[in-house]
Amino acid sequence: MDIALSDTQTRFYALDMNGKDAASFSIDDGFNIKKMRIQDAADNGSLRYMVSTYDFRSGIIRDSDAGEGRKVVTFANVLQHGVYPLAEIADLMLTKGQLAMGRPVEIEFAGLINNSKPITEDTEEKGQLYWLQIRPIVDRKEMLDEKVMTTDDSALILKSLTALGHGLMDNISSIVMVKPDRFSMMNNSLIAREIEKINRRFTDEGRSYILIGPGRWGSSDTALGIPVKWPHISAAKLIVETSLKGNRIEPSQGTHFFQNLTSFGVGYFTVGAPDDGSVIDEAYLNSRPCSYDSENLRIIDFACPLTVAINGRKSLGIVLKPSDEPPAGSAADNGNTPPSATTDTGS
Repeated sequence: MDIALSDTQTRFYALDMNGKDAASFSIDDGFNIKKMRIQDAADNGSLRYMVSTYDFRSGIIRDSDAGEGRKVVTFANVLQHGVYPLAEIADLMLTKGQLAMGRPVEIEFAGLINNSKPITEDTEEKGQLYWLQIRPIVDRKEMLDEKVMTTDDSALILKSLTALGHGLMDNISSIVMVKPDRFSMMNNSLIAREIEKINRRFTDEGRSYILIGPGRWGSSDTALGIPVKWPHISAAKLIVETSLKGNRIEPSQGTHFFQNLTSFGVGYFTVGAPDDGSVIDEAYLNSRPCSYDSENLRIIDFACPLTVAINGRKSLGIVLKPSDEPPAGSAADNGNTPPSATTDTGS
């Protein structure tokens, strides 16, 4: 009960359909987004089958939007009571999509529940579902070396048990990292602009990088994560969401960049949640010299490419420490290698 009440969604974003004319349209895709309270929308019946009601008198949550009390987003009537056959439709889309494309697929959809009147078993039209996207899961270097995937945690920079993507990447030699010890949600918009400039430099140089940061990448809500758009991070080949101390934020799992992730073969990791078995070796990363160091960000460059391996079927992803990287703090690390002494051997 405590978790349900503390973690439930309290606000949401809606399309503002009022007073929008041609002159008000903008290339910013958030120009007509309105932030609203769940409670306000539930009070007028808009979320009839999406919310439940916390009965503070009896201390229980009732699977209905009726009555006094706080509204809790549970989708109980959809998932448990069958007012809308979401599970069956999703199964149909995934099954038919896999048969048609010959391999597992990823989908994106939007639904509309007919809540103008109570839905019963006899209701002919319970709503609509719109199939927005379907794509085959990207096949890149599908034959992964199982020895790599079983590398000991001590030899890893990152490990995620909820990784998205599949294949092997071995052409990344830089990490762009938001400093966890300096991170403040109040600076999220500033960090987004700084990352945009860094990404532009990587793009101009034709290089890729691993992007690591707390919260949900791409969220419009700066309280949940850094509000980057895809063009701001387009050179990233692996995007990593880390947990925030003291905050329970559901990982985005790449939903903000779904099409781009599947089209360009970008990996997505979630790491750092308590007791989830993931790994992020911050001590190792902090020990590495950096080519860029600002108040909020560091860029760590490696002399040789990092190995990124993702097994999409097992949702396992790892980033290995370079085996032939010079020790941290050595002359070879900072580019100031002194000329070596030579001895004339006569050969």
